[in-house]
Amino acid sequence: MIVIDGAQGEGGGQILRSSVGLAAVTGQAVRIIHVRAGREKPGLRPQHLTAVLAAAAVGDAEVEGASVGSREVVFRPRRIVAGLHRFAIGTAGATTLVVQAVLPALLMADGPSTLIVEGGTHNTMAPPFDFLDRCFLPVLRRMGANVRARIERHGFYPRGGGRLVVEVEPVARLSTLALCERGPLLERRATALVAGLQRTIAERELATVASALDWPSSALEAIELEPRSGPGNAIMAEVSFDQVREMATAIGEKGRPAEQVAARAAGEMARYLASPAPVGEHLADQLLLPVALAGGGVFRTLAPTLHTRTQIDVVQRFLPVAIETRERGLDDWEITTRAGSA
Repeated sequence: MIVIDGAQGEGGGQILRSSVGLAAVTGQAVRIIHVRAGREKPGLRPQHLTAVLAAAAVGDAEVEGASVGSREVVFRPRRIVAGLHRFAIGTAGATTLVVQAVLPALLMADGPSTLIVEGGTHNTMAPPFDFLDRCFLPVLRRMGANVRARIERHGFYPRGGGRLVVEVEPVARLSTLALCERGPLLERRATALVAGLQRTIAERELATVASALDWPSSALEAIELEPRSGPGNAIMAEVSFDQVREMATAIGEKGRPAEQVAARAAGEMARYLASPAPVGEHLADQLLLPVALAGGGVFRTLAPTLHTRTQIDVVQRFLPVAIETRERGLDDWEITTRAGSA
């Protein structure tokens, strides 16, 4: 049994999700100790528990420690189960993180699957649905996967209540990825979502992004969602290149001015644009696992975060690959995955 220390590296939920997801893919049993030891409230929270239960359903796994607050989980998968899978977090926990935990296994199933997850769709500390749909899945499709996603209802913290649907066709083998150049700039845009809040919040956020990034008014869009989806707000700055899309997101918080929220997204986007690397820091985290499943690949990204380095360590525990990082220049790194043990 593989033993993973949840206190290593970034010490958060990513270690847990990646471990159970990789266990479901490979059929290897895993014990995760010190779950989320690096967080203010360690142990399983509802969204992490949902991810474990989702991976257990997809991996037909026997699980020990599957309860809120648990700091140790034992996961013994038996086989990958295709078909309809529906999971409700019960809070505003991130639906996209549950998708991340089970999508690799569903790609390796023996039939098509439909995944329905209810909870939060736009959360702090998690990629929003838009990032999943517009940034991550296009690269996955480039690797040969046939995955489509749609949002049926938005959900913001603390209410939640959102719902997303992911359709997955299995693939015999993912293609290797080479993503080292952005290509020409095709589009830039900023979108502000408001639900059950004043439209002026979105307008102030868009004005802040436009000023910080010197983007024209034609690149700005305010969208008012159904009030029942809120109260909630998100600002997303997005650039589309010939080879890749990148998105910087900030979620509105009670008591935080719209200008401060938008400045966070604008700052993240400005850093990305200042680097020649095509893959942003959050996309890098998500690409490591499918690239490893493909048996190899290379991409350039911003300086690897602690999340990225922790993900590299976990992936190499389950798959026979060696993952190397090499600095090319200021905020420009190359991550190469090759078949063979690290």
